[in-house]
Amino acid sequence: MENGKIVSIEDRIPKLKHQRKKKANRRLILMLFLFFTLILCIIYFQSPLSKVHTIVINGNESVAIEEVQQKSGITKGTNIWKINRKDTEALIEKLPEIETAKVSVQFPNTVTINLKEFEKLAYLSQGRDFIPVLSNGEILQNGLTQEIPVNAPILVSFKEGEVLNEMISSLKLLPEEILSTISEIHHNPSDTDSYRILLYMNNGFEVNATLRNFTEKMVHYPSIISQLDPSQKGVIDIEVGSYFKAYKAEEAEEVELEEESED
Repeated sequence: MENGKIVSIEDRIPKLKHQRKKKANRRLILMLFLFFTLILCIIYFQSPLSKVHTIVINGNESVAIEEVQQKSGITKGTNIWKINRKDTEALIEKLPEIETAKVSVQFPNTVTINLKEFEKLAYLSQGRDFIPVLSNGEILQNGLTQEIPVNAPILVSFKEGEVLNEMISSLKLLPEEILSTISEIHHNPSDTDSYRILLYMNNGFEVNATLRNFTEKMVHYPSIISQLDPSQKGVIDIEVGSYFKAYKAEEAEEVELEEESED
């Protein structure tokens, strides 16, 4: 060539050999990497590292840890890769106490189950026992306790059936701030109204009511109480209108109360 340098075939051969050797080395390194990765995976799957070692359960109050674990089907020794989180969550949520369950896996071998339980709406009194009634309406026959509940109303003289179902449905509709003021609710039927109830409030008042309009009447309770002297206890009747009658004989005239107006 006139303007270029002519490279002989003898000079090019060493460069070609070097390039081919580099490519071969890269292939060898890649194959070795894949081989050892495969070996490590086989060792991992055969070793205790791939098996569940720790199960952490959070958020349970009513349901026992052992019951949740049994329902999940996960045990120590379960292959961590065979855990289907969605299926496991669905199994746990079949427990009557559980509203939601969330299963997560932390490698190498820890499973965490976070629970949200249904709120205890009330307790059904049966002799010396108290049976929890959940916010989904479920009556937990296996959750009975002899400790007097302090965080939810106690239902007294109720039997399973239409009246109790109506009572639970009504409580579910009450605002939390009103529900928390109720100590006990007694089924107190009359000849003309089998849905009649008597409430004992935490502030010392009694309330006569009927389940036929209980929710719509009871939402006015804060407004009714604001019209009364806290030191003068008595009975508030909200069956039809809203009336107050003090306990003491000399103060026992009925006083008509105004319900909070709705805009």
